[in-house]
Amino acid sequence: MTDKSAPASLPTVVIGAGPIGLAAAANLVERGLEPLVLEAGPQPAAAVRAWAHVRLFSTWGEVVDPAAEKLLAPTGWTRPDPATYPSGSDWAEQYLQPLADALGDKVRTGATVTGVSRAGRDRIVDADRDTQPFVVHVTYADGSEERLFARAVIDASGTWATPSPAGGSGLPALGERAASDRITYRVPDLDDPDVRRRYAGRRTAVIGSGASAFTALAGLAHLAKAPDGAGTTGVWILRRGISGSTFGGGASDQLPARGALGLAAKAAVDDGHADAVTGFRTDAVERDADGRLVLVAEDGRRLDPVDEVVVLTGFRPDLSFLSEIRLRLDERLEAPVELAPLIDPNQHSCGTVYPHGHRELSHPEHGIYLVGMKSYGRAPTFLALTGYEQVRSVVAAIAGDTDAADRVELTLPETGVCGGAGLFDTPAAEQEPAGGCCAPAPALIELGAVGTLQAPASGGC
Repeated sequence: MTDKSAPASLPTVVIGAGPIGLAAAANLVERGLEPLVLEAGPQPAAAVRAWAHVRLFSTWGEVVDPAAEKLLAPTGWTRPDPATYPSGSDWAEQYLQPLADALGDKVRTGATVTGVSRAGRDRIVDADRDTQPFVVHVTYADGSEERLFARAVIDASGTWATPSPAGGSGLPALGERAASDRITYRVPDLDDPDVRRRYAGRRTAVIGSGASAFTALAGLAHLAKAPDGAGTTGVWILRRGISGSTFGGGASDQLPARGALGLAAKAAVDDGHADAVTGFRTDAVERDADGRLVLVAEDGRRLDPVDEVVVLTGFRPDLSFLSEIRLRLDERLEAPVELAPLIDPNQHSCGTVYPHGHRELSHPEHGIYLVGMKSYGRAPTFLALTGYEQVRSVVAAIAGDTDAADRVELTLPETGVCGGAGLFDTPAAEQEPAGGCCAPAPALIELGAVGTLQAPASGGC
């Protein structure tokens, strides 16, 4: 891997051993190319394992990559029932770990990529740039470092490690970091006894309007109905108002579990297990005399104290280790500029994203691709099916098969829970006037009459 005179003989470095990274490696193997997958976590699919308790709203039939399935076939692996829904744990243990095992020493764990550049060239230098291999700096769990060379780089590192803050401006709210002992940025695993005790019988604020927030609200409602959860209540904080699309696609969602997720959140509010506060953009997090947290909005409104805060306002890409690479990213979404208009959450749901591949994912720096959730930047509309088609096209391009790379086909389920918190904020002109000189009281609303959503019928789309 130190033969810098022949980049084509070098491996393609894949950053991240999650679903899309491992799929990229499987596609490389199928093409006769050498992958080297670098995973920062202690195990493959470390991020998926971190939300092991959450059930996917896609079936097994939609979360297994075709090239990966071919690689697994000789090992005796059989895909679980394609009509059933895996949890994160199921996905990791029954598919992603076996796939990593099949790739063998092509996957390294505990390997954090700290920098990517061109060998002997920082981002300023033009001379012979495209003829130089990529250089990838890696720090291992034991503290040792290594410099690797690659013919191409596929960044599938995702966005899990960089959640967005509670602050409505995109920055952490004042006092948010100081209150970290009572704030989480993940969906709580309420089946874990220690986590369950943390939320049982307490008042929890959930900030966000997407699938993760729905999951957290439904979980708290379920806990409230359990013998050990008496007194558990939630406060659902939305930066926008309530509309017919707030709870996703409902019965019209071609992913029934996704539609049901929104309906479960609606039921949590309708049944009195959570109050909804609308138009609330968090500006500060304060503590009262008892140590509980008080959320303060940009308009001065203050909520009653809560014991815990669950911030589920989306994720953002970590671009720090790509600072020496010439990327062309959309100024809003931090996604590749050709892809950004296709995934803009103000215009698209999960199911209306146009098929895209290597051309939309390319950058001025030839040979590097951001794929998977990382490619979507701050957009919350990503599905695994999209990532699998991305890496198939990208790997075909790396292999020089332009015809296959350009032949991008993708059919996605329509509608769904795709909006991230704040992305659909009501314009000021459409908001209700305050009606006086004082900040209005928090809007606690009754959702029983909102929308016309009905529970999806069992048995499919």
